[in-house]
Amino acid sequence: MPSQFKIEIEKTGLHPRNPHRFQYNFKELITSNSELIPFVFINQYGTETIDFANPSAVRSLNKALLSHFYDIKHWKIPANYLCPPIPGRADYIHYLADLLASNNGGVIPRGEKIVGLDIGVGANCVYPIIGVKEYGWRFVGSDIDRKAIDSAQEIVNSNSNLTNNVEVRLQPSPDNIFRNIIRTDEKFDFTICNPPFHGSAQEAAEKSNRKLHNLGLSKGKKATLNFGGQSNELWCKGGEEAFLRRMVEQCAEISKQCFLFTSLVSKNASLPSIYKALKAYQALNVQTIKMAQGQKISRFVAWTFLTEKEKIEWQKKRWT
Repeated sequence: MPSQFKIEIEKTGLHPRNPHRFQYNFKELITSNSELIPFVFINQYGTETIDFANPSAVRSLNKALLSHFYDIKHWKIPANYLCPPIPGRADYIHYLADLLASNNGGVIPRGEKIVGLDIGVGANCVYPIIGVKEYGWRFVGSDIDRKAIDSAQEIVNSNSNLTNNVEVRLQPSPDNIFRNIIRTDEKFDFTICNPPFHGSAQEAAEKSNRKLHNLGLSKGKKATLNFGGQSNELWCKGGEEAFLRRMVEQCAEISKQCFLFTSLVSKNASLPSIYKALKAYQALNVQTIKMAQGQKISRFVAWTFLTEKEKIEWQKKRWT
């Protein structure tokens, strides 16, 4: 592979603690996953890169990133399941850590006492992988897809750093989010979620076609999401607005069992509906945290049902 000198350009939009803030060092990544070798090439600007429209290339890159930065030596997901962009997932975890710190005198609560719930953990198990490595947190990951759960469980079983820190649970009812998952005696310090944001399969396909066009591929090419995704990962009836309204309704039922509820919100236009639902269920301290990955602007919404006194009591019992 050609070797040449590069100046590392910082991606200033990413969180300061995000290890993916600089251009990918493919020579280092290849040492972590040699499967990446055939996908790396020199582009017209003299920079090493991969074809991000190629699902196999993206999967090999993710495998290398997870090995190199997060000590994951065994990571495999079924064909056509979501293979998420690691930098963006890491940003969510780091901004969430900052939000917890803002409720803890500026200190990020770390270690296995801190337990998060990943709603829709997927076959990839990426959020728990990052949270365990970066902050020593423990996780429960839920999903409605048995094959995804089996894949996530295999990743957990195959990596000793995850085995005692991540538990995966099948959600038997597609209509439920917290019911059947959170037990009556359990408490969680936070929830994370990347909800299905399309309202239909057609909408998901149209978004994929636009993405392919932006990547310079022919308009006639069959839509193939470079990051993959099953139907339940990409769309649900009513899209993310309906999903998040249902989440707000159900989290009110276990309002005192979680310190901080959060979820990504893909569309800015979805926010008013979500704010309205949160107000109706009397959520407290509603915040919208903006993130930027390149030209893409993303965000997550966070809220709680705990009073200030209850939050202080929670911190004393669980974070000290």
